[in-house]
Amino acid sequence: MKKLRGLLGTCAWLWMAVASAQVKDMPGGPRVNQLNLHPGVTVISHDIMWLNWMIMIICTVIFIGVFGTMIYSIIMHRKSRGAVPSKFHEHTGIEITWTVIPFLIIIGMALPATKTVVAMKDTSSPDLTVKVTGYQWKWGYDYLDGPASGVHFLSNLKTPQAQIDGKAPKDNFYLLEVDKPLVVPVNKKVRIIVTADDVIHSWSVPDFGVKQDAIPGFLRDTWFRAQKTGTYRGQCSELCGKNHAFMPIVVKVVSDADYTKWATAQKQALLASAEDPNKKWSKEDLIAHGKQVFTTNCVACHQANGKGIPGTFPALDGDAKYVLAPMKGQILTVLNGHPGTAMPAWRSQLNDTQIAAVITYTRNAWGNAGKGKDPVVQPSDVKALR
Repeated sequence: MKKLRGLLGTCAWLWMAVASAQVKDMPGGPRVNQLNLHPGVTVISHDIMWLNWMIMIICTVIFIGVFGTMIYSIIMHRKSRGAVPSKFHEHTGIEITWTVIPFLIIIGMALPATKTVVAMKDTSSPDLTVKVTGYQWKWGYDYLDGPASGVHFLSNLKTPQAQIDGKAPKDNFYLLEVDKPLVVPVNKKVRIIVTADDVIHSWSVPDFGVKQDAIPGFLRDTWFRAQKTGTYRGQCSELCGKNHAFMPIVVKVVSDADYTKWATAQKQALLASAEDPNKKWSKEDLIAHGKQVFTTNCVACHQANGKGIPGTFPALDGDAKYVLAPMKGQILTVLNGHPGTAMPAWRSQLNDTQIAAVITYTRNAWGNAGKGKDPVVQPSDVKALR
């Protein structure tokens, strides 16, 4: 039996070694067997790490001192050795000592901690300001000034659905990669204005020492100044619903020259992608475009087969109230959301063409094809009701 236990133990260690060897450190993200805080690339993150170690050391010294004294006293001053109760409890000097020492310890920890917190809240004189909006379940970025002023986009999870469903091997960036990262210049003070469109989210990047809650109806701000180029990763740190784990944050820090090139390219791309809401689309093109929009934004709740999740998210396959009814009701639902349900308003996230396309797709997908009225919805139809 002992040999069997020993063999099982050896196999377990070998399995753990093989498993850990297959997992690699993630650049800008968590590392294998990481136990400490991220070293970070900002002054604030360095200060947070230093505070963590300082407080841990102080607490360890106090722990050893207090419990060491207790254990020593229990052993060396026990009754069996003839020890008698001490009479020093009324000593004024001792009373003052164990009052002053804790006070000094608290002040020693509180002063540097307060200094760091005050610095974290100082968002004055930024070089760049970006508005960050949390959605279920993605992030929206709006550049408010600088070379990229006017640039805006949504940042969605890029992990393939096959990996999430366990049908494909998970890569090193599983659930931590996006289609469009936030891009900022190195050594510039970036002010982040955070809000949310639906529920409470939290924008958090450990390497920056940043974590700020995004609350609907409120604007809160934070800042960072990355001292090193690279890609840095975070996640929503506030439980926000079914796909809370599927809204990562990726920030790409680049040189000033590369940032200017990126900003110029983004503005050109926005102009090129601007779609005429009066353009007439073919049914086939709308369905193809709508499937992409549905996969990116709607599949988490309504599912790829249109069946939804019973009791939580309604099915679109055979939905006579919206999908098979005249298009006006469905357009208004997509634009304005559905009060009292998890259906959010999409008017600020999708343009007229995207909304028309995704509605056309749902009215012709699964078992809905040929059953309802208005199988084709044009962008002009959405524009008229926006």
